[in-house]
Amino acid sequence: MKTDHPIYLFLSAGAEAFRVLTGGRRLVGAYRFCSLTIKGLERRLDAIFEPEGHAGPVYVVEFQGQAADSAWYNLLTKIGLYGEQHPLREVVGIGVFMRERDAPAFPRWAQGPQAPLLTAALDRFLPEWLASEPDNPYVAVFAPLMIDREEDLRARAPDLWRTVQTGRVAPEVRDVLTQVLEFWFFERFRGLTAKEIWAMLNLVTPIQETRAYQSIFAEGEAEGKVKGKAEGRAEGKAESTASVLKRLAARRFGPLPDWARRRIETAPVAQLDAWLDGIFDAESLVALIGPEAN
Repeated sequence: MKTDHPIYLFLSAGAEAFRVLTGGRRLVGAYRFCSLTIKGLERRLDAIFEPEGHAGPVYVVEFQGQAADSAWYNLLTKIGLYGEQHPLREVVGIGVFMRERDAPAFPRWAQGPQAPLLTAALDRFLPEWLASEPDNPYVAVFAPLMIDREEDLRARAPDLWRTVQTGRVAPEVRDVLTQVLEFWFFERFRGLTAKEIWAMLNLVTPIQETRAYQSIFAEGEAEGKVKGKAEGRAEGKAESTASVLKRLAARRFGPLPDWARRRIETAPVAQLDAWLDGIFDAESLVALIGPEAN
């Protein structure tokens, strides 16, 4: 599952997003969020929270969506590079893992009481928070990552969506959280169309009128309906991206079966972009776009 973009979006929502993703740690004072690349070695720091107007520590947050033995060394390197450029700042690294078992064992010295690294494993606290903070939209957006059974996630999907749409957050924050939740649902239910996902969420607004349809889930209307210029551009981009993806997938995995071609040709632009991002990491076509629907 691709995680970089939605995690970046989520952390851009501010201090409460930081608290939720790091297992309850709080930013004391004002902080500025950004993502930056250390020049020279071209190391990208996924998320930086820099203090504004006070001497609080700088937090370097790295999200690890799957196990990687080098995760701690990677984070230590980034902390060192940032500290080298800002030697008068205290820098703390937070490694966020989907599962506690994904946190690497080495180096052991980096995780002691006075060590420069902190660990946050989502499976240790988010399931409990989903129960104790049912009205918190920042928590609700991570439910698709924590609820293993698809049947259970389908049953809870409408309530999770409603939590994000009715939560007491600023409109721009709601927009960010909505995009993150949409992304997770689309990743978890790769075999469903946008309309099927909308039905799962029990939404009554016509899908053509929703922001999700127009941005993430935009699909071409069938049988030659007259489209506006904006929709026509979106359809053209989808067709072009699908064509590129099919060529690259065929070179990477061999001739594409008909079901795979159909899935690519009917996918929305956001999903096509996500598949393109992962095409060189995926070990198989099924790992990239999901299995054939029964």
